[in-house]
Amino acid sequence: MEYTFAELTDMLLVYGEARCNSREAERIYRRKFPNRRHPSRKIFPNIERRIRETGTLSVTRPDVAPRRTARTVAAEEEILERVENAPFVSTREIANAMRIGHSSVWRILHEQLLHPYHLQKVHALIPADYPLRVFFCQWYLRSLINNPQFNRNILFSDEALFTRNGYFNSHNYHVWHEENPHATHVTGHQQRFHLNIWAGIVADQLIGPFVLPPRLNGDVYLDFLRNTLPGLLEEVPLNIRQQMIFQHDGAPAHFYREVRNYLDEAYPGRWIGRGGPIAWPPRSPDLTSLDFFLWGYLKNLVYATPVETVEQLQQRIFDSCRTIQNTAGIFERVRQSMVRRCNACIEAGGCQFEHLL
Repeated sequence: MEYTFAELTDMLLVYGEARCNSREAERIYRRKFPNRRHPSRKIFPNIERRIRETGTLSVTRPDVAPRRTARTVAAEEEILERVENAPFVSTREIANAMRIGHSSVWRILHEQLLHPYHLQKVHALIPADYPLRVFFCQWYLRSLINNPQFNRNILFSDEALFTRNGYFNSHNYHVWHEENPHATHVTGHQQRFHLNIWAGIVADQLIGPFVLPPRLNGDVYLDFLRNTLPGLLEEVPLNIRQQMIFQHDGAPAHFYREVRNYLDEAYPGRWIGRGGPIAWPPRSPDLTSLDFFLWGYLKNLVYATPVETVEQLQQRIFDSCRTIQNTAGIFERVRQSMVRRCNACIEAGGCQFEHLL
């Protein structure tokens, strides 16, 4: 059902009375014309724009698509209402439902400054996680206020698996050519291999990488902490090592009783983890620099071209880590990101926040 010219004129007058405030115009129109069909607030600026651009209240110019209908104010309002009621609806669904051209839907939404945004993946949480995440972030920021160098003294650590296939997002890769070259990306190799990599970040240094056994258990991890980690930390300044806080997440090997006993001896009162003196909030990769920064950046470098052998994979990892280490100012930016993330987590009440950054 289309609006009459009288109705459109009244909407335009009401919009002027409301000083071009759409919400106020909607309220005034409802009050003045309680028995009429009430337009959404988005229709008022649309009418005003139409008058300025065309000098008329309606447009009967047909769309160029095979299925043609007049582009009217009512049709535009219906499109906007459909998007408002179902933000995830596709433009093609709207076009098919309204029997209008797909390009018309796109054009109308574009004119109304509406844009399609991709959904962002966030880590799953349960309600019990929220207060733990807020508490950790508050502790981190409070410690930073008391000691501005505090965040340079935390050794964030983690393990990640690097496979032959790596990570490939087809939406991010294109081939520019005059004609379709039918380019391919090979996956699903019959010959498979992988490496389990440990790494850490403290101050302005990337610690490692170190190749762990494929399956990490408590005994293997304890041996790494006792006999390997001290050697990896030799280049860290002594003043940092003396007050360093060790961090790891709540993986089963990290929660091993002997591992916790060792950390109590090596870092008394200065380690973060499940069952530690400073509790690590579960399911929180968005709060550790290895997850929100290093692994993604490192894999982009490692898998820039296909990997053919496990030796090549290991060499790529070590070379890429050196590239990251030699990037000026990169770890300071990571620390700044951690502060923003803690503030965002607190503002979100411990819920997912990465899509708001």
